[in-house]
Amino acid sequence: MTALLKIRPLPRLLKTLLPLALAATLCAPARADVPPPQDVAYPGTIVLQVDATNLSQQIFRMKMSIPVKPGPMTMLYPQWLPANHGPNNVLNQLAGLTFTGNGKAIEWVRDPVNVFAFHLVVPAGVTTLEAQYQFLSPLDGGQGRITITSDILGIQWPAVTMYPAGYVARRITFQPSLTLPQGWQFGSALETDKRTGDVVDFKPLDLETLIDSPLFAGRYFKRIDLDPGAAVPVFLNMVADNPESLEAKPEQIAPHRELVKQARKLFGSHHYKHYDFLFAMSDEFGGVGREHHQSSENGVKPGYFTEWAKSEAGRDLLPHEYTHSWDGKFRRPAGQNVPNFNTPLENELLWVYEGQTQYWGKVLAARSGLITAKTTLEGIAAYAASYDNQPGRAWRAMQDTVNEPIISGRRAMGWSNWQRGEDYYVEGMLIWIDVDTKIREMSGDKRSLDDFARAFYGINDGSMLPAFYTFEDVVAALNKVQAFDWGPFLRSRLDGHAKGAPLDGLARAGYKLVYKDTPSDFSKAADEQAKVASFSYSLGMTVKADGGIAGVIWDGVAFRAGLAGNSSIVAVNNRAYKPEVLKAAVKAARDGVPINLLVKQGNNFRTISLDYRDGLRYPHLERIAGTRDRFTAILKALP
Repeated sequence: MTALLKIRPLPRLLKTLLPLALAATLCAPARADVPPPQDVAYPGTIVLQVDATNLSQQIFRMKMSIPVKPGPMTMLYPQWLPANHGPNNVLNQLAGLTFTGNGKAIEWVRDPVNVFAFHLVVPAGVTTLEAQYQFLSPLDGGQGRITITSDILGIQWPAVTMYPAGYVARRITFQPSLTLPQGWQFGSALETDKRTGDVVDFKPLDLETLIDSPLFAGRYFKRIDLDPGAAVPVFLNMVADNPESLEAKPEQIAPHRELVKQARKLFGSHHYKHYDFLFAMSDEFGGVGREHHQSSENGVKPGYFTEWAKSEAGRDLLPHEYTHSWDGKFRRPAGQNVPNFNTPLENELLWVYEGQTQYWGKVLAARSGLITAKTTLEGIAAYAASYDNQPGRAWRAMQDTVNEPIISGRRAMGWSNWQRGEDYYVEGMLIWIDVDTKIREMSGDKRSLDDFARAFYGINDGSMLPAFYTFEDVVAALNKVQAFDWGPFLRSRLDGHAKGAPLDGLARAGYKLVYKDTPSDFSKAADEQAKVASFSYSLGMTVKADGGIAGVIWDGVAFRAGLAGNSSIVAVNNRAYKPEVLKAAVKAARDGVPINLLVKQGNNFRTISLDYRDGLRYPHLERIAGTRDRFTAILKALP
């Protein structure tokens, strides 16, 4: 028998609250899908105000005014950053996000799957959505790259910008403004509308261009015209920790001006209204090398000008980033043709985007006189040796390393030569040396990769609209320069598991990789800058100044002895560790003297013996007798 339930009348208070609760539920942001981007114009202009005056706490404060219509809406924080090649925008540093309409709070809810998306419902009667939030710049290097100090700040617009979902980025118009610390000056590819005191209003522009137009500002600022009188100017915008670092001699600026000339001769075109090198010299502001279409972010340690002789090895940074205006920003891989900054990028052709840029960066640095041909060849020897001793190629093809920015997010690796990092940069460069010398050899030195550069990157002179390409386009362009079966040639190097690096190009250039018992000037400078002593090609490890092991080559001498990067060398043959002590032991081992190391790992000590008898080994390039020296022609300035 089923009992009948007696329905009691609702209490008066519950009758009152139930409709209110229902109304609140209807107004709350419901779980929704992120609207896909459509190629239609966003209705209205979004006003973005950035306050960058809080130097002591390193906080950027933003206000946005967004034209809206009532109903569901999704706001996006950029996720996929083209120059970073991965989904690694700093979402954890976005804070304090609030929305209001007509002065009343509007709640948001984060998408549970796409955490860069924020859903909300715009109430009836609201035509402008107001947003406020902060970007919390890291306070120390352990939290990320420092972007604001007491003397320098950098605005990377993906960090301080949000935008409405449902629209292609280039169809959303922004009106940005920036409040600077009192009296500071800035450099950027952005066009200034007006400056009132320390508030800079920029001209309206589309979101895609805004995101690609960073800004450096500083207490100490200097701007140099690198192409005086040119219709399409190029500027070097410098900021530093102190005014002394900005003082550059005419003979130091001269090769930077020559860089601009050599690049234009190489590519035969330009794809910017004006180009702005943003260049920071600082111990505090985070180092950076990041390409943009009409500018680049470049951050180095102080001494670039004041210690000119010591900075040579690193002076290919500006040529590299400048090359990206053509390779990577104007000509882009087809997989980079995405509608907005929350659509995944495909990195299949990064060995062109970055690998060929790495090559032209070295070549242009030499042709302009920023780096001597001697230092350039010493650098190529160091890179060739590193990748020729890359055991990870046994299991992982170079082509797969284009996925590394997505896989690891550029986090440090314990066994980088086995895991493999972003090898498409340098090994890509070695492949393009191979291609260049192959063209020169087959054409009797009448043609070269220079011809490819002019044909491939020199199209549509003056246009800033990206021109996308596929692997097949690259092969077809190479065939127009020199007929050959380029597809299999490239694929064998990209997909293969050869024991050593692709060094055929060195031989065609008239050189071979050899090892000697003394380091080149390039290798010495590299060790000094990194504060390490390299025993990579002898003991198979690199050691810090304090004895800490910086890296171990997989299956090398140190690896087989059980050493790893979490260990430190306390003593060598009963003598306290110093680089020269270990070097002396390696030399003595050729005569049979053992190499005994006292090693500390955590709280434990142990003594190990290294079985090695071949002495110190450092990479060099050596001329092959009776062959043509093609590197001399490659590195020679264009007339």
